[in-house]
Amino acid sequence: MPLRFHWRLLMGGETAGITRAAMYSRVETSLPDLEAQIHFCRCAEESGIDSLLTDFGFSKPDSILLAAALGLATQKIKFIVAYRSGLLGPTIFVQQLNTLSALIDGRFSLNIVAGHSPDEQRFYGDFLSHDERYARTEEFLSVCRALWKRNGDVTFNGKYYQVENAKLNIPFVSSDRQYPEIFIGGSSPPAQRLAINHGTCWMRIADAPEKVLPAIRPALDAGVEVGMRMGIIARPSREEAVRAAYSLIESLAVEAKDAEKENEFVKRSDSTSIKAAYGLENEWLTSYLWTGAVRQIGGPAIALVGSPEEIASAIMEYRDIGVTQFIFSGWPKLDEMVYFGKEILPLVRKKENATARANSN
Repeated sequence: MPLRFHWRLLMGGETAGITRAAMYSRVETSLPDLEAQIHFCRCAEESGIDSLLTDFGFSKPDSILLAAALGLATQKIKFIVAYRSGLLGPTIFVQQLNTLSALIDGRFSLNIVAGHSPDEQRFYGDFLSHDERYARTEEFLSVCRALWKRNGDVTFNGKYYQVENAKLNIPFVSSDRQYPEIFIGGSSPPAQRLAINHGTCWMRIADAPEKVLPAIRPALDAGVEVGMRMGIIARPSREEAVRAAYSLIESLAVEAKDAEKENEFVKRSDSTSIKAAYGLENEWLTSYLWTGAVRQIGGPAIALVGSPEEIASAIMEYRDIGVTQFIFSGWPKLDEMVYFGKEILPLVRKKENATARANSN
């Protein structure tokens, strides 16, 4: 099975990068920039990218509506629609997604996250603890999966959700699936259980391959794919890539007041992934895996840094332990994505073909 590569969608108003502290303190509106985003989608199609992640959060446009608008303006690119359980009932949620599938020919998957900030969860009226949110998501996806499987007569009586004889007359529309792929984000034990019980792919924050393997083995044994979220800083040579990485840090130039806000955010977060990422003591987890931008941008900023050949080889190291999907980002997103498609992706495909030939002999 060929590796699949996804990218984080360019958001309205984005430049090369923005710190998490600045995101939480910014007061200007954050609106879709459809012209720029449609251009980004078409570049993604040309670059061999499978899907684009439409993030969820108070600082972003609604992920489902945005995927619909962009899907109607494109032909091939898919979308990973991020959403959190607890904000909608499962029946209306499936109804919305089925409608989206009819509008854009099923070109999307679902990224379910339980939330990383208790403060932000309360913006939406959600006051549950970390583990309770995962328990609720178990029930939420149980109802969703039943509706996709049967379309009607779904009765469920749980702690968080109750539905009686639920049915929908609009089905999920796809040429090859009965329901969307379901990416489960998170690194905690509840996230792993949720991925095994209801997911098609467990999406984790990056770490060194030798540390990732023991953690993902139960999911792989259960037939669930595993993916990594990370950044890429690629240049023609390793030296240029490393210089670009440190230039990124200088460009973000976090002020003392923003650093205090960032530290407070991490303390208040109940995300296992975020706390683990911010707790990393080594700047270089491997010769190619760099954590230098985590405190400015967040856990997904753990980045592959190097030449195209070095990054292609690093990707194959993850493939060797069973990681089959990647959600990448870069700074700037568009430039890094185009460079990935032109210089790195062909090397990865070449290495995949060579491995396949070797295994067939």
